[in-house]
Amino acid sequence: MTIIAGFSLLISFFILLLIGVPIAISMAGASIVTMLLIAPFDVAVFTSAQKMVTGIDSFTLLAVPFFLLTGIIMNQGGIALRLVNVAKLFTGRLPGSLAHTNIVGNMLFGSLAGSSVASAAAIGKVMQPLQEKEGYDRKFSAAVNIASAPTGLIIPPTGLFIIYSLVSGGTSVAALFLAGYIPGILWGMATMAVAYIIAKQRGYTTPHKVPLRAAMKVLWDAVPSLFLIIIIIGGITGGIFTATEASAVAVLYALLLSFAYRSLSIKQLPGILKETAELTVVIMFLIGTSAMLALVMAFTGIPAAISEGILSLTDNPILILILINIILLLIGTFMDVTPAILIFTPIFLPVVSEFGMSPVHFGVVLIVNLCIGNITPPGGSALYVGSKVGKVKMEEVIRPLLPFYAAVIAVLMLITLLPILSEWLPRLAGLM
Repeated sequence: MTIIAGFSLLISFFILLLIGVPIAISMAGASIVTMLLIAPFDVAVFTSAQKMVTGIDSFTLLAVPFFLLTGIIMNQGGIALRLVNVAKLFTGRLPGSLAHTNIVGNMLFGSLAGSSVASAAAIGKVMQPLQEKEGYDRKFSAAVNIASAPTGLIIPPTGLFIIYSLVSGGTSVAALFLAGYIPGILWGMATMAVAYIIAKQRGYTTPHKVPLRAAMKVLWDAVPSLFLIIIIIGGITGGIFTATEASAVAVLYALLLSFAYRSLSIKQLPGILKETAELTVVIMFLIGTSAMLALVMAFTGIPAAISEGILSLTDNPILILILINIILLLIGTFMDVTPAILIFTPIFLPVVSEFGMSPVHFGVVLIVNLCIGNITPPGGSALYVGSKVGKVKMEEVIRPLLPFYAAVIAVLMLITLLPILSEWLPRLAGLM
């Protein structure tokens, strides 16, 4: 029965995807078709609908729309330019300084906006004209922006860790947030290393040193924006408020800050709220349909069967992790991060738990894996946005991205094989 259900679920899911049905509806359709093999029609439909509703009935999930709203407010509230100016202070003396500014800008803004697409668009729009003016090759500039855009999905606060926490059975959000810092920074540093080598080879110029007074002014302007990270992470890890409460505080803070900067008006709020509502509906519908899929898989024993199948191939944890990484890297090339987390967490988490891998460590490995898919063809959303902002064709930027792909995959392997990179900060905070 497990084999029949597995084939039914897989075949119906991919047939629906191939004919152009949206992924959330494909998950729902495949779940119902498979449920019909094991239950009467009325029971299958009622159970599936009930599971879809209970799947999104979670206080923790309230953090998702609030963090989305925070990111959209900051994207339109003049935050990006201030963070770019801060990044210039730390990278201005390096060869290819504007490329490094782009990377650090993505790390800072992305961690606040929680979106690789928003980061690639906002920072790319600021940096592309500056790099072009300094004689940087457009394809190189676009590659730098694209390669560093997903860092904001790993460096907290990020909604992906909240979704993973829910699907993994309640892994600590605070522990996951802290676990994302070192891997996210390593990703950024790896892209900076590649950019440094290429800039050195091409002789890209270095701007003059920024006067101390000007530097202090830039820092002073950006401190309120950077303080948001301290409020959120400090509040959660310090037990002052939950992740959901922190997300609501973040909305209020971002709104007040944008009004203080006079870069946001009351007239823009309806549009911001509409965009947030549209994104929230998409994500919640995905989570609801994935709950249906999880019910079917659990009922038919598919995750246990896959776990036994993988473990029967080898009992070497390193080989199993490499195999899972390869599968997730392939999945990430055509599937968005959120649905992939929802689908593959219940499949692979039991496998890695067999040899003692912590849910926190696996969560970071899973998300870093899938974030690489954000910048790879054919489905990389940050790749398309970054190409458009960089004024180059997507096909033209793939070759310049190759050394960045190699660097990021090297970071992925380090994170996979060295649990301390993900677990050190949570353990230091007493969360593991």
